[in-house]
Amino acid sequence: MEKRIIKFSPPDISEKEIEEVCETLRSGWITTGPRTKLLERRLAEYIKTGRTDVDCPAPEGGAKANWKAVCLNSATAAEELNFKILGIQPGDEVVVPAYSYTASASAAIHCGAVVKFVDIQKDGDAASHMPEMDYEALEKAITEKTKAIVTVDIGGIVCDYDRVFEIVDHKKSIFKPVESDGSPLLELASKIQQGLGCIAVVADCAHSLGASRKVSRTGSGKCNEAKKYCGNIAHFSSFSFHAVKNFTTAEGGASTWCLPQSVYDNGVTDEQIYKMFQLLSLHGQNKDALAKSKTGAWEYDIIGPWYKCNMTDIMAAMGLRQLDRYLGLLARREEIIRKYDAVCDRLKIGHLVHHTEKMDSSNHLYLIRIPGIDTAGRNKIMEILGERGIATNVHYKPLPMMTAYKNLGWDIKDFPNSYDYYRNLITLPLHTLLSDSDVDYICENLAIAVNEIRGC
Repeated sequence: MEKRIIKFSPPDISEKEIEEVCETLRSGWITTGPRTKLLERRLAEYIKTGRTDVDCPAPEGGAKANWKAVCLNSATAAEELNFKILGIQPGDEVVVPAYSYTASASAAIHCGAVVKFVDIQKDGDAASHMPEMDYEALEKAITEKTKAIVTVDIGGIVCDYDRVFEIVDHKKSIFKPVESDGSPLLELASKIQQGLGCIAVVADCAHSLGASRKVSRTGSGKCNEAKKYCGNIAHFSSFSFHAVKNFTTAEGGASTWCLPQSVYDNGVTDEQIYKMFQLLSLHGQNKDALAKSKTGAWEYDIIGPWYKCNMTDIMAAMGLRQLDRYLGLLARREEIIRKYDAVCDRLKIGHLVHHTEKMDSSNHLYLIRIPGIDTAGRNKIMEILGERGIATNVHYKPLPMMTAYKNLGWDIKDFPNSYDYYRNLITLPLHTLLSDSDVDYICENLAIAVNEIRGC
């Protein structure tokens, strides 16, 4: 078998993306501008309908917020701004799965909140095997200080939002909304929290653009078990467009929101929320460069001493053409997953189940768990595959094992299910630059490596 070099997760960039970026550079408008605004509208339409071919015209009167999406420079910025608009403050508690990437927790810490980690279910969700939060433990972790729950769709698999909303409803009686201090940010946040009347569900959808699930409840209220796309389920959601993601703008991310009528009845509008995202992401400046470029419109005000995390039109240019191709990219990933499923089932290796009767994943990561081995055995398999040119990874080392979180007092011994899931886990390459023969090569060498460790 001739050795190949299989990269773990290279970006799939076509000539269409390159041409759009070059055209953006030639246009003279490279920071936040018309392409970013168009991408926001198209992403929001995709999240609402599943269609990628809708070029929404800008609405009359500038009501850009009709689409409930804001593009930013990272998913971490998106999650942090979600928390800011929700009024998360020092002393508030935010519940986060112990099994996730650091951004799921660090964004809350940036706001001064206290993170409370919760273990995952033993061996993950029964249907998908995704390392999903233990919902009984979640309910026990909630106190009157809890303001938000972070849900994480690892690998693009959608977690059980019906169960999360059920818990949120059970805990309504102890929820205390934040009081306004008269500032524009906290005035908006207070109205949102009062309108919600419950703990906010904040989705980390870094992996799950395009994933969907049949749900009977979303952030906007009850529905008749309808299929909803990630970004249109939780109260607030954040997406990642980093280079390793299915959909990339090199770096980048987006926030979306899905709120009940009671929030709007309390005096909140989507346009206010959209505008606050713009202020928070551009130093609190009440006009972006595009608005200031209009004749006689140079003057601006600084509303708050905030952040700088806007998306540029160069990044958005990539995203526009990625979105054109996105349904095909998802379909190709599903083809690869079917091949992986077949070899893993034959080898009796546990793996994620990306598609079920209720849920369709975005097919972002392929996690496998080798029965009967520990971390040393797992690392040896990865070493064997590496020697054969196949790059692998581990998603994730639980956060209580990381120095930053150990220094905050967390101990992995308190999260046995998370550690057990991690200790024999390997992530296989899953991307759209893999050929069929590349996938066959990975499958053949996986069988060799696993059988070598098993002594077969």
